[in-house]
This record gives sequence, C-alpha cells and structure tokens, in this order.
Amino acid sequence: MTLSQQIEQQILQAVQQLYAHVVTEGQISLQPTKKEFVGDYTLVVFPLVKLSGKRPEETAEELGQWLVEHSERITSYNVIKGFLNLSLNPRLWIQQFQKALDNAHYGTNPVKDDAELYMVEYSSPNTNKPLHLGHVRNNLLGFSLSRILEANGKKVIKTNIVNDRGIHICKSMLAWKKWGKGETPASSGKKGDHLVGDYYVAFDKHYKAELAQLQAEGKSKEEAEAASTLMAEARNMLLGWEAADPEVRSLWETMNQWVYQGFDATYQQMGVAFDTIYYESQTYLPGKEKVLEGLEQGIFFRKEDGSVWADLTEDGLDQKVLLRADGTSVYMTQDIGTASLRFETYPIDRMVYVVGNEQNYHFQVLSILLDKLGFSWGKDLVHFSYGMVELPEGKMKSREGTVVDADDLMEEMIRTARETSKELGKLDGLTDAEAENIARMVGLGALKYFILKVDPKKNMTFNPKESIDFNGNTGPFIQYTHARIQSVLRKAAESNFAASASEDVAEKLSEKEQYLIRLLTKYPNIVAEAGTEFSPSVVANYVYDLAKEYNQFYHDHSILKENNSDIRGFRLSLSLLTARILKSGMYLLGIEVPDRM
Repeated sequence: MTLSQQIEQQILQAVQQLYAHVVTEGQISLQPTKKEFVGDYTLVVFPLVKLSGKRPEETAEELGQWLVEHSERITSYNVIKGFLNLSLNPRLWIQQFQKALDNAHYGTNPVKDDAELYMVEYSSPNTNKPLHLGHVRNNLLGFSLSRILEANGKKVIKTNIVNDRGIHICKSMLAWKKWGKGETPASSGKKGDHLVGDYYVAFDKHYKAELAQLQAEGKSKEEAEAASTLMAEARNMLLGWEAADPEVRSLWETMNQWVYQGFDATYQQMGVAFDTIYYESQTYLPGKEKVLEGLEQGIFFRKEDGSVWADLTEDGLDQKVLLRADGTSVYMTQDIGTASLRFETYPIDRMVYVVGNEQNYHFQVLSILLDKLGFSWGKDLVHFSYGMVELPEGKMKSREGTVVDADDLMEEMIRTARETSKELGKLDGLTDAEAENIARMVGLGALKYFILKVDPKKNMTFNPKESIDFNGNTGPFIQYTHARIQSVLRKAAESNFAASASEDVAEKLSEKEQYLIRLLTKYPNIVAEAGTEFSPSVVANYVYDLAKEYNQFYHDHSILKENNSDIRGFRLSLSLLTARILKSGMYLLGIEVPDRM
C-alpha cells in the first residue's frame, strides 16, 4: 500500500467516526500539495460537506484535528478554504526514500512471462526520400513509448512498415532512368536515401516544367495534367511493377537497397531500432485477399467500374474505396494486410500505430473495417495521434526539396553542441574522443528532449537554438545536472564519504530537502501515468522538474563540506537517487546522459 493510500484509509476512518458515514476511496480526492503551500497531501473537502452538514472550512478543521489526534503519520495541518493540507511525519518520507534507494530498478516494473504484448508501429518511411524532421518526431515518440510501456511491465515489439511501392517510388525510378547517367551512392559519395530523394525532386521539377509548357500552349491545368507524358510514363512503370516486369523490378530492388542502407545509418545515429520490419510490397496482396473475402461475404460491395468499396454510413462515416477499378490497392487495403500478417505471427494484445493526426480518419476507418472482417482486436487498436512539427520559418515540402533532412539536422545539432560546450568550458580536460562523444550525446539529447517534452497531441515548432541551451527546460540542462551529481559522488568517494539515509536526520531536513524527497518518490507514478496516457512528455517534464529542484538544493545546501556526517551522508543519498532517476527517466526518452561534462 502506497503512502497516499495509507492516508486515504485514515481519512475514511475520520469521516466514519465524525459523521457516521461510510465512504469509499473513490469519493476521496487526495493529491500532492502544491509547491506554494505548506503540506504533503491536500484533501479536497467540498465532496464531503453533504456528509458533515457544515461549511467546507469547518469540515476541514474537524477532519484535520481528528487526523492529528488519531494518526502517527500526520503531524500538522492547515486549512485554505475548502482544502485541507496535511503535513506528514518526516520519518515516513525517509522510509519511502530508503525503499527507493534500495531498489536498483525503482520506478519500473519487470516484464513477466504472462505480460500483455504490445506491438508499436512507428517510422513508416517511403523509399523515395530520406527521413526528415517529421519522421524524427515520429521515431522519437514511437521508440520512447516502447520503452515506457516496457517500464510498465508490458512485452513490446517495435515494428516498422516501409512504404516501398506505389507511384511515388516510380517517380524516383523514372527520373533516375532518364537523367541519372548510372549514378550510384558509391560513385556520387551520397547516402543512398539522399540520392534517391534527389531524383524524386528532379521528377517534380521536370513535371512542373512540362505542365507549364502545356498550359502555355493553351491547355487548362487539368488538361495539362491529363496530357503529361512524364506522368504517363510513371504510371506505366507502376503497371510494370504490378505485372512483375523483370527490368522494372530489378531497378526497384537496386534503388530500394540504396535507400535501406541510408535508413539504417540514420536510425543508428538517431538511436532507434526495430524488432521486426514489414514491407508494403509483401503485405498489399494479403490485404487484397482479405478485401475480396469481405466482398464474397457481403461485407463490401463492387461498383459498376469494378472498384470495391466499404459502406460505413451506418457507422456515421461515408463510403471508402478499398480496391480501385484497375484492381490496385490503396493504403487502407495494405494496412488490412499488414495487420492480418502481424496477428498471424504474434499473439498481440494491443496494436499501437504512431502516426500523425492528419491520419485520424484513416485509423478510425481501419478499426471499423478490421472489426467487420472478424478480427477481434480491430476495435482495440490504438492510434497514437500526434501533431505536426515545423521549423520557425514554416512548413516543409518533400517534392520541392524544402524538407529538413534528419541526417543534416542531427549533424547540425552535434556541431552546435560541440561549439556551445567548448565555449562554456564543458569539454575542458577531456580527450578528443571523450569530447566528441559528449558533443554527440548533448546534440542528440537536445533534439530528442525538445521534441519529446511537448504534449504529443499538440503541433510544435522545433527551434534548434533554443534546444541546445544549458539553462532552462532543455536536454543539455538535465544532462549537465546528471554530470554535476556524478562529479559530487566521485569527490565524495575520494574523501571516503559514504551515502546514508538514517531516519535520525528526519527532523533536521530543510523544506527544500523534504520537497526533493517527495519529488523523487513520485517517479513510479510518473512512469505509470506516461504509460497510461501514452505520453513521453510526462516523463520529460518530470525529469526537468527534478533537475531544477536538485540544482536549487545544490545551490542552497553544502554537501561535501557539511560537518554533520549523518546529514552529509543523507545529502549524498539524495544526490545518488536523483542521478539514478534522471538517468532512468532520460533512458525512457531514448536519451543518454554523460558522467562527465
């Protein structure tokens, strides 16, 4: 039973004794006291005034007096309007602190054999372009969520679905065939995904030039698009791919391999990984089979042009095409096939899709269709919907080549971290290899933290300059705090000072120290909340608050120069647990923390 649950039980006893009413824990609203008020827990009294028949302030006074008289846990109270602030015996917090200190995996739960299995899909790149800033947010959210779910005792399979087929792929292929002159990653010195992305941009430039010429000849925009020979060639190439034309397939396989090698390098630098990868070229046919089965069963219907549709009007939606008139599949069909294959392979309890909020309707439809097809897990799929990420200068467009490339962004963040750290003296005394590793940790940590600290549901603007600041709500600030603590602990070891957590210091602790203890003991609840809410930002903002509080404690209290050995030992224990939780929380975000800085 947690400390808050123990207090709730005593409040229930107080209500029964004072007002002769039996209430349940659900009727008690107990929460940690806000920092600006005196107390450890605050009881919201308003729901109890009907039982007491008295004003909120009187009710709070009576409950406070009873609890102080009858409970060893509660030493004092104060009333502010309808809120009862309770102060606990400091020894209780020391006991909670000791339990946390003794648990090397404090805040996380082990994954048991019978744990629920979650599959988390993220990344979902197209093989016609490199990963960009939007992919960065997707990958960071998906990878962090996977770690948070594991910390909550769930089995997790991290998965990726690669969009490796379709007209957009053919555009890059056609452009390379027309204007590539045999260029390869080896001959150009470019990463494969960058090389293929350049040809996607090249196709768009030539296509726009062709449309402009046709319109200059008097055609309307629609007529020009219909008359485009370049687009017709791309469509013919797609038909060739669908028909397994050897030449088309060979080029497709070659260019895709270039891209995959580029993706792997990007994922490795970003620090994300997958347990299994699916490819749309392997899942679209099973999807078509499931749709045709649904057609035979009367779940779907065919229109006069031969296309297959789902009628979702009874579900409050509209009609959705699943197979085009020419028999080719759409994204929905491919997702049905991918889901079917996944559940045939793994005993998945929950399927989580990390996809931007522009696809909210898509996953609403997918859930309904999977349920109609008889998949029991259809209704329970989770769309982890997140907002878009932009730069201060605005939106990005892949076809126009104005996206912020993930590789370039990471390289720039590391460069900036290197320069900033050097200017501030953070790299003094380190070898070149150590300094470069710190620059990598800080640069990527700044990028990851800045993105993950924002509520996933919200759109956000990524500002590289703000993210690298060593002060404020940033990754480098938290990383530096961890390094600072490690420095303190190293110096303590050199002086043979031991960490300890004796209850005898309970009455000697300052308000700052008591608050820091309470904050440390909240960590398990933070991890649980992040898992329930599917929100890495809960962890991110907690570790910032913890780092900020520790730095204030560090500024106000002497640690190594404290003469009282019990107090010094306790402050070292506070430092030790703070560092451990900072490292654990940042790990859940996919961020490394240095020991020296």
